[in-house]
Amino acid sequence: MNVDIKEKIKQVPNKPGTYQMLDRKGKIIYVGKAKNLKNRVSSYFVGAHDDKTTRLVHEIEDFTYVITQTEKEAFLLELSQIKQYLPKYNIKLMDNKTYPYIEVTDEEHPIIRVTRSVSKNKKNVFGPYPNATYANETVRLLDTIFPFRKCSQFPKKVCLYYHIGQCLGPCEFPVKESTYKDLLKKVRSFLSGNTKEFVQEYKQKMEIHSRNLEFEKAKEYRDMIIAIEKTTEQQQVIFNDNLDRDIVNFVTYDHYISINILFMRNGRVLFSQSKIFSYYGQVEDILLTYLVQFYEQQPIPDEILLPKDYNYDIFKEVLEDKIFIPQRGKKVKLLEIAYENAKNHLNNNLSAYLNRENKTIHALRELEKILGVSSIRRIDAFDNSNISGQNLVSAMVVFTNGLPDKNEYRKYRVKTVETNDDYHIMKEIIYRRYLSVMMDDLEKPDLVIVDGGLIQLRAAKQVLEELKLDLNLIGLKKNSRHKTESIIKQNEEEIILDKHSNLYSLLYKIQEEVHRFAISYQRNVASKKIYASILDTIPKVGKVTKNKLLKKYKNLENIKNAPREELKALKIQEEAIDNIYLALNTYQSKKEDES
Repeated sequence: MNVDIKEKIKQVPNKPGTYQMLDRKGKIIYVGKAKNLKNRVSSYFVGAHDDKTTRLVHEIEDFTYVITQTEKEAFLLELSQIKQYLPKYNIKLMDNKTYPYIEVTDEEHPIIRVTRSVSKNKKNVFGPYPNATYANETVRLLDTIFPFRKCSQFPKKVCLYYHIGQCLGPCEFPVKESTYKDLLKKVRSFLSGNTKEFVQEYKQKMEIHSRNLEFEKAKEYRDMIIAIEKTTEQQQVIFNDNLDRDIVNFVTYDHYISINILFMRNGRVLFSQSKIFSYYGQVEDILLTYLVQFYEQQPIPDEILLPKDYNYDIFKEVLEDKIFIPQRGKKVKLLEIAYENAKNHLNNNLSAYLNRENKTIHALRELEKILGVSSIRRIDAFDNSNISGQNLVSAMVVFTNGLPDKNEYRKYRVKTVETNDDYHIMKEIIYRRYLSVMMDDLEKPDLVIVDGGLIQLRAAKQVLEELKLDLNLIGLKKNSRHKTESIIKQNEEEIILDKHSNLYSLLYKIQEEVHRFAISYQRNVASKKIYASILDTIPKVGKVTKNKLLKKYKNLENIKNAPREELKALKIQEEAIDNIYLALNTYQSKKEDES
């Protein structure tokens, strides 16, 4: 411990607050909170530590702190500072991914849809669901059973859904509010697992159609019965109070924690999730931080069950009256299940997690050493893509602490360059990106990587100098077999990479990811043009119809395979539908002949 820090610690009060650890450049590398600032800050500089804490302490050159009135205030301030400064050693617990939910919209004429946007203001939201596929399948089933509106925009006349009993036809006929309330009540009951009456009704209809030799119709009801049973087959009723609960438990090993959440809705366990993190400090701190970040993105249930033997005072302050610590009965049994889930996840995944983490840490340290910098946390990587000089695009991917941060990815259509000129394309994209970083006060990267050699590097370097931005910059050069080979530093020194090193693995992964992202965007742009141009040639298919088709089906294959009834529901004329099928089948045959 240097003399300045030793003297500074003497001045730290025995009060709650947050502390910020700084590196030699004055950059915040860790933010923590404490009930007693003096004790917590001192603990970093006395005694032995594990490897992870030792790495942190070796980088600390200074610290600052903020005093708060209460530990709750300190915790909330800590969360705010972590979001603001994104410190290197504060693990990002949440990846900004939200679970899919099913919503019955709060409109005069509601629709049923999948949404990831949930808030306290939304009343009729059901879930979460483990993935979008499951949620979409459930919505399709609900749309078949309950006659809510299907159209995003009101047509002038009723469509096929009305004639087959799957819509009430509000575009032509008045529908009472009480009718929708009754439907919503039935949806709520259905999603709570009360499906017996539906199954019985459909079994009766299936038998009637079978007796009448209407086998196609009978098959439809059989398929619906199977779909209904599939939605509820693994949902055992635990409680009859219809409350929503999240059952949370965890297991720790060294400075790693595995957290499991069982999602219970309406007394039924829907599914569970487990996550592993490394952490510093008290286990209660990391658990609370995780839960607060989690419930910033997800609705808070009626109850959050936590295991006993831990101090949850601050939990109850932050999450108010939602925290429950069961002592006996079914709830304790559920916590035991969550504990076993967390333990199994840790046992099965910790080795892979540690291996991945250690490789990433070693790679970043090696890169920091090569470039002579103290810390590389955020990396922005760029690549350009085109086909024969057409559809010029570029893309940026972001890696944070060695991992892809997909919420930060960006796509760019080239605006000022009309030919395949890598130098000027790179200049345009780097200028657009970092001008917006400066104008909007966005986070600056610790390193910028351009995919390519000297041409791309010089283009990026010139723009950064013009913007007076002091950012670390390298080029990633490929060999004749288009595989990552070397780093080109800002001073144009080339460093050949050891293909067996952790650094090579990381840079190869970054280069492949930015290439994948750029080329997938380029193909998407090109495909849209091709799809639009093919649809333009089909008689009776105008601009409005073309836009409808592309919006709903995305590509020609999906349009070609769309049922006639669906196309009719889009208000497309019979003659136009015939033309669409003929043109797209002809196009498909031609493609197969050419291949």
